Amino acid sequence: MFDIFYSGRKPNLFAHEREASSIEHAQTLSRTRYFWWVNYLSDYSTWDFLWEPVPWESHQRHAWASQHQKDSGTYLVPCQGYNDTNYHKEVITRLPSTEFWDTPPGLDPKSFDYSWHPDPAEPDYIYKFGTQWQLTGGPEYVTPDATNVKYVAFPRAEKVSIDRHWILPTVGEFAEFDYTWHPDHRDPPYIYQFGTQHQKTGGPQYAVPDAVDTKYVDQIRVKAIHVASAIYEIDHMDGNAGQIPGTAKSSRYFDNYLDTLRRLAKSIPAEHEFVWICSSICDYTNFDFTWHPEQWQAGMLHVFASNGEKFGDTFFMHVPSFRTRADSCELLEWYDLTFVETSVPRRPMPVITHNYDSQVDAVKNIEFQGPLAIFSNTDYVSGNLVTVPLWREKTKTIVPLSQGASSVVVPKSAISHIKTQLYDYSYIDRTQKMLKDELLDIVFISNGEPNAESNYLQMQLYLANSSQNTNKVHVVSGVNGRVAAYHAAARASTTPWFFAVFAKLEVNKDFDWTWQPDRMQATKHYIFHAGNPVNGLVYGHQAMIAYNKELALANTGVGLDFTLDQAHEVVPILSGTANYAETPWMAWRTAFREALKLRASLPDVENEYRLKVWLKEDSGTIANGHWSHKGAQDAVEFYKEVKGNPTELRKSYEWAWLASYAFLKQGLCTDG
Repeated sequence: MFDIFYSGRKPNLFAHEREASSIEHAQTLSRTRYFWWVNYLSDYSTWDFLWEPVPWESHQRHAWASQHQKDSGTYLVPCQGYNDTNYHKEVITRLPSTEFWDTPPGLDPKSFDYSWHPDPAEPDYIYKFGTQWQLTGGPEYVTPDATNVKYVAFPRAEKVSIDRHWILPTVGEFAEFDYTWHPDHRDPPYIYQFGTQHQKTGGPQYAVPDAVDTKYVDQIRVKAIHVASAIYEIDHMDGNAGQIPGTAKSSRYFDNYLDTLRRLAKSIPAEHEFVWICSSICDYTNFDFTWHPEQWQAGMLHVFASNGEKFGDTFFMHVPSFRTRADSCELLEWYDLTFVETSVPRRPMPVITHNYDSQVDAVKNIEFQGPLAIFSNTDYVSGNLVTVPLWREKTKTIVPLSQGASSVVVPKSAISHIKTQLYDYSYIDRTQKMLKDELLDIVFISNGEPNAESNYLQMQLYLANSSQNTNKVHVVSGVNGRVAAYHAAARASTTPWFFAVFAKLEVNKDFDWTWQPDRMQATKHYIFHAGNPVNGLVYGHQAMIAYNKELALANTGVGLDFTLDQAHEVVPILSGTANYAETPWMAWRTAFREALKLRASLPDVENEYRLKVWLKEDSGTIANGHWSHKGAQDAVEFYKEVKGNPTELRKSYEWAWLASYAFLKQGLCTDG
């Protein structure tokens, strides 16, 4: 067996083990080819001290690892010296010891592995260990004569004591927090601010003595259970109040949020410093009421979006601040606000479907719960299409959801302003047209006109080439009498309004067939423009008309003009060219009826000018144009003869009477 040497405390492994001051000293004392160098801090209970190297490794020093280092301090050394060291991976376990260790108070001694030792090949250091929190604060391993410090990441000790530097939050309730935390002792003095799951502030502070600057600890956050001590609810009278558990009080919405919040703040008891103010129109099923602001924002009013609309309906209020400062604001927007991106869903608005052609009639006759409703005369529309802010009257807008307003959002506060049209209310948002209205039917009306077929085919060609067209087309022909023809056209239509296209009209190829009536106005007819190729006038004569079906069927033709007898509006869009002079009879009867209506409308500056143009001598550039001139003249003479008697004038409605009068005055026969 080889000699065994040690330095320091005696291991008591073998009777023949001897002390030496160093390996070099042991070489001079050894009487065997190799000798073992051992220490009292290693576990040799299973070690084979009869081991020796193979011949080609006989001039190496052999070292074995510990659980901490590649060199445990145990060696087999050739007595004649060595050139290098062969490090073996087989582990000789180091035993725990308190020698060389300095342990500060407040640590759990069972949590640290005191078997650690430095690498024997390193120079002397003061080895500093950390805790579960930092790289400092744990035990120190001090080698003799060491002055330099080295920080060791592992192992670490568990700190169990709580320092006296903590400042706890004065407001709110929080989950358990591990106050054994401590800062890195190498840092300058700071006030360490801990956050919550919501903000970088709001949690406890660790204030190092004499610290002035603040350092935010992002890695560790305390879980806020609640900061606001109560929930108050604004009841929008929508039938949904009282659905938030633990609500302290419900208060009715008061025309605008500023006055409503003022009134609420004055009624909140002094023990509630922070409160939630919610709205019955919102759904709080998945809302996180543990939210709180940053500490420096505590005195502000925090506004949570509704459906992404930043002017929302949910507020986090510091009651003393709001109670003191809100009275100095004319608008809630002028208060010190923060807008929180977290969005609370609104409950769907009621959708009121109805059969009125105009939204005006529905709004004035149908009641609803809550601050807003969608009125729609189409199929069901979602009640969450738009979010109208309820902050004050100006933000509570009427919102048409399509070009023709077949669906429209109406605030309840607007109803008292509406008399004849929704435009009686001042605040309308026309930017939210995300729906499409049903296209109007087209009714082609003919009565033997020679150009009827060509104009109809041309219109169909234009429609076929239009990528947007799905309008249904109906034909009404051969109906005797103007009123009867209009009634037949109205009955043929399947939509509340329809485009009446008269056989004489050569439609404009660029006409927009997606055009819609304005359902925010009272029900009416819409008269487009048409060009007159004989006299050059461009106005509503012979133009396309968007008739309201219900109005048209109720019209018995008591006046001279079927369309003008009822509510109507002129739309300055060119619908086509009125080719009414294809035959003498067509030119005469068309001019006769129009001139008669113009004469009956006087005094009217515009119609007086038009009548003069109709009566002007024809230049001869249009075939049968002179018959247009004759028809207008005969109409003015007839008006004089009957002294404007309405009963006599209404005879012009009937084709038979017109035909007989044309023959009497001009010897003119009908085309048939």
